[in-house]
Amino acid sequence: MGSLFSFRTFWCDLKSNRSMLLVSTVLFVVGIIAGILLVEPLGNYLREQLQQLQIVKEQLDQGQHVELNYFVFIFLNNAIKSILIIYLGVFIGIVPVFFLVMNGMIIGFLLRTYDMQGQDVVTLIVKGLLPHGIFEIPAILIAAAYSLKLGKLVLDSLTTWNPTGRYQLKIAWKQFMRSTITASFWIVIILFVAAIIESTITFWLMKA
Repeated sequence: MGSLFSFRTFWCDLKSNRSMLLVSTVLFVVGIIAGILLVEPLGNYLREQLQQLQIVKEQLDQGQHVELNYFVFIFLNNAIKSILIIYLGVFIGIVPVFFLVMNGMIIGFLLRTYDMQGQDVVTLIVKGLLPHGIFEIPAILIAAAYSLKLGKLVLDSLTTWNPTGRYQLKIAWKQFMRSTITASFWIVIILFVAAIIESTITFWLMKA
């Protein structure tokens, strides 16, 4: 049981899944670029997404323990979404693709909007994104990579019929499902750290 949750096991699993991790990173970057370049055609939709986040922010600001409110919301929101994303890859990987591109687009749109308003984008990145983002973004990319791997396994299962291939798939499924437990454990830990930083350091830096 100890090896199931060890960081070494998690790291070995990541290395074996590096191709999907690369794909998830590329999709995320594509989303950021799209958010920057397609400000006008996608503006209304992305503004609606940001307005929903603003409503949540205003509700969190009204509490007595603002930092704690932010921490609980950020951690639970990111942890639940990330774990769900892993297993929603069962729909042939469609969900993680949409998730990665959309999250990237929101970041790109936000950066472009700040730039168009004449605000310092570098300061926004350093203060508002980098402190917690160095933990949160990799965790999200890892979750999406596992989701894409699940989608590939589903697709392979639907298209492989020879006995040898089916046997290899059976082994691959067993190994993958075990790896999702390990990944979920470490993703939650990483997001826990990210939520602490975002609800304290990022919160204070953006207020300053």
